[in-house]
Amino acid sequence: MEQFNKYVEELTSMVVQYAPKLVLALLVLFVGLSIINRISAWMSRAMQKSGVGDDIRPFLASMLGILLKVLLIFSVAGIVGIETTSFVAMLAAAGFAIGIALQGSLSNFAAGILLLIFRPYKVGDLIGVEGQTGHVKEIQMLNTIMLALDNRTIIIPNAMAISGIITNLSAQQYLRVDLQIAIPYEENFELVREIILDALKGTPKVLDTPAPFVGIEDFDSHSVTVAMRPYASTEDYWDVYFEAHRRVKRALSENGIRVAYAEGVELGQIGL
Repeated sequence: MEQFNKYVEELTSMVVQYAPKLVLALLVLFVGLSIINRISAWMSRAMQKSGVGDDIRPFLASMLGILLKVLLIFSVAGIVGIETTSFVAMLAAAGFAIGIALQGSLSNFAAGILLLIFRPYKVGDLIGVEGQTGHVKEIQMLNTIMLALDNRTIIIPNAMAISGIITNLSAQQYLRVDLQIAIPYEENFELVREIILDALKGTPKVLDTPAPFVGIEDFDSHSVTVAMRPYASTEDYWDVYFEAHRRVKRALSENGIRVAYAEGVELGQIGL
């Protein structure tokens, strides 16, 4: 009975000693998290008003929130009575172990920072990375989210994007639409050239400057490969691609020009 009373007294003493600190720590944690969320939201709005891009704003707001939460944890630990030096040492050891286990993620994180600093592409750009083509939807801390031309969602690790070849199709105001067609040797190329040029110039959304170009690209064993090069803005590329094919085909048919079949000749490509 005496031993039980001793345990009760020790428990009561501990409650009296640590309960106020624990309550205060929980209160500071609750209020601190609420304030941090408000600061992050305010920071995001301030960066938006300052003209900071949509690609870097979520990243910076997230980094600020993480930093403030780490400082809050240190403050709460100090209130409870945990030695901050021991706490820092424990976090350092844990961080080292986690870092070893997450080397790939850390490299993606570092690559994400480089992407935001050097900005080889930004949100909304049409890019080609690792054989994938699409519009950049979001640049996250670890990955770049792309929306493919066929509406597929593509997730590219930032380290893979930064270490590979990036083709930014939105970096310029316009793109060249590479089209090809094969005609028999018997056809008059100069006549075919004029027919194709008229068809391309009459295609909606084809740019006047640079002007469309038509020329002989190659000689096959049974046909002549004709290169057709209209230009279009980035967002109008596929409209021009398909409509130019349709109008050239119709124009050649109306003028009695035959089209040859040449194995290996591609009708068009972006060139990624």
